[in-house]
Amino acid sequence: MKELISYYIMINILGLLIMKTDKQRAQKGKWRIPERYLWLISLLGGSLGTLLGMYHYRHKTKHIQFRIGIPIILVIQVIGWFIFY
Repeated sequence: MKELISYYIMINILGLLIMKTDKQRAQKGKWRIPERYLWLISLLGGSLGTLLGMYHYRHKTKHIQFRIGIPIILVIQVIGWFIFY
């Protein structure tokens, strides 16, 4: 159980940092992190970090698929957490 909690902490920190990095790259006109990686991090358990990063850094908040999809993933993950643990 300790390992699982550590995993979720790490993947959510990664979700937050990946949103920050992509926002910084967008502002500087540099190579961007593909959206599929943002989705993958969220699906692997980092949806809370990704969501916090979206709103803290104001990144991808105009994209309807992110505004709706990431919270849906988070709700499913929270429900799954309560069902299985």
